[in-house]
Amino acid sequence: MRILVTGGAGYIGSVVTAHLVEAGHEVVVLDNLVTGHRDAVAPEATFVEGDIADASVTGPVLADGIEAVMHFAAYSLVGESAEHPEKYYRNNVVGTFGLLEAMREAGTPSLVFSSSAATYGEPEVVPITEDAPTRPTNAYGATKLAMDHMIGFYCAAHGLGAVSLRYFNVAGAFGTRGERHAVETHLIPLVLQVPLGQREAISVFGTDYPTPDGTAIRDYIHVNDLSRAHLLAVAACTPGEHRIYNLGCGDGFSVREVLEVCREVTGEPIPAVEVGRRAGDPARLVASSERIQAELGWLPEFGLPDMVRDAWAFAQYRANDFPDEV
Repeated sequence: MRILVTGGAGYIGSVVTAHLVEAGHEVVVLDNLVTGHRDAVAPEATFVEGDIADASVTGPVLADGIEAVMHFAAYSLVGESAEHPEKYYRNNVVGTFGLLEAMREAGTPSLVFSSSAATYGEPEVVPITEDAPTRPTNAYGATKLAMDHMIGFYCAAHGLGAVSLRYFNVAGAFGTRGERHAVETHLIPLVLQVPLGQREAISVFGTDYPTPDGTAIRDYIHVNDLSRAHLLAVAACTPGEHRIYNLGCGDGFSVREVLEVCREVTGEPIPAVEVGRRAGDPARLVASSERIQAELGWLPEFGLPDMVRDAWAFAQYRANDFPDEV
């Protein structure tokens, strides 16, 4: 299959691209390189630098035999989205509208969208199922929900077949492809900065939550498991249908559990500083993946130690080969 991967120079997009190439697909990557990295793109893929909102770019790319699109091109920093919602609506929502219009004009039949469990906001029931109310608490989650809604209406009106995948925290790496964020907000790479000498300690926000060890519990998924879900999803696209699947690890892991695994993997003590809760942080956020397990046969294969080991190997590689980035 000839597949277009938007945002394919980013963390998740580059890993999915590599897996698609390994599976024998012909891949075209479209990325404006605002947050992505050209060297993260598999050399076997065709790279096009450009923006998804630019019809002069997306039109010719899609017209060149593209059979499906995997869409990762979105800004994703929650804090930044609160400060600059206009940036997020312009890129995420308006950009996706431009992509959908270009797909409609080219007759591209299938779309897999990298959505987010942030669309649910603070849930009433955990684990979160696809039937849970969608009440995003930040502009990032709101734009992802708007994108999901738009995709659903395009499926109903124009016969597009689409699958949206919603998940929380992605971790791990695939060889030399991992997290290279200019502004790092994810717990595992932040913790691993301590044994690398890039920070003195890791802050633990809140130790009095109603959880077994008092720290917040979050859902984590290995980037390779996530990639495999995207490959299953593209094969499941059905004309006129918009399927939504949550991806989760099951029970989630607490901040203390993540810290302990990081200490075990790195062999370093990794000091932690306990501070107060952050406003709006729920005690537990975990997604249910029962629907995708039942319908597509997806199950996570990698646990937290795998995620940390792969992330640690990549963090060391990045520190050695890309010292200007860290």
